[in-house]
Amino acid sequence: MLRTDWWRLLVVLGPATVLVVLGAAGFAGVLEAVREREDLWVADDAVLGWVVDHRTPAATTFFTVVTNGFGPYVLPVVVAVGCVVWWRVSGAWRDPLLLVGAMLLSTLVSTVLKAVIARPRPPAESMTVAGVETSFSFPSGHTIGAATLVLVSGYLVWARHRTGRRLVVWAVTSLAVVAVVGASRLYLGYHFVTDVVASVCLAVAVLGVVVGVHTWVSGGPAETVHEGERVDD
Repeated sequence: MLRTDWWRLLVVLGPATVLVVLGAAGFAGVLEAVREREDLWVADDAVLGWVVDHRTPAATTFFTVVTNGFGPYVLPVVVAVGCVVWWRVSGAWRDPLLLVGAMLLSTLVSTVLKAVIARPRPPAESMTVAGVETSFSFPSGHTIGAATLVLVSGYLVWARHRTGRRLVVWAVTSLAVVAVVGASRLYLGYHFVTDVVASVCLAVAVLGVVVGVHTWVSGGPAETVHEGERVDD
C-alpha cells in the first residue's frame, strides 16, 4: 500500500525538527558567548585554571586513556568494527549505516567549523601533561564524536523496542560518557568549557538528523510496502 499520511509524518518528524533546532540554537548561543566574551565564556579560564591546579597522577592517567580511546585514531576503528559486527549479528544494514553516516557528518561539521571559527587552543603550558595539540579548539572533536556515538547508537537501539527502561539506560549512559569525555578534554587542558558544550549541542543536532532519516525510511509518506516485504532493510 502507498503511505500518504502527511499529517502523521509531520507529527513523527516533530522530535527530529526540535532536536535539530535546539542543537543548532544551543551551538549558536555558545558561539555568540565566545565571540562577545560573556555568559558561559566567563567559565572558560576559571575552569581551566582549576583543573590545572588540581591534577593528580591517577586522574591524569585515567583521563589520558579516555581521551585516547575517543580520539581520531581509535574511535573510527572501534565504530567501523562495531558496525560490521552489528550488521553481521542482526542481519540488518540500515542502523549500522545510519551510525556510520552520523559519525561522518559530525566529523565533517566539526572539522569545517574548527577551520571557519579558528579559535586557538588553551595555552600550551596548560596541556603539557599529555602532549601539545595545535589544531583549532572550537568545537571539541573528541566530545562531538563521543556524544554522537552514544546518542545515535542509543537511539537506534531504543527505536527497535521503545521501552521506558531502555530510554533511561540510553539517557544515563549518554550523560555518563559525554561527561567523562568532556571532562577529559578539560582536565588535560586541550579545550575550554564552551568548546565542550558547543560540541554536545552539535551532537544533538546530528541526532535530530538521524531521527528524521530513520523516521522517514521506517514509514515515510512516499514509501511503498508490498505484502510480505520487510520495511526495515
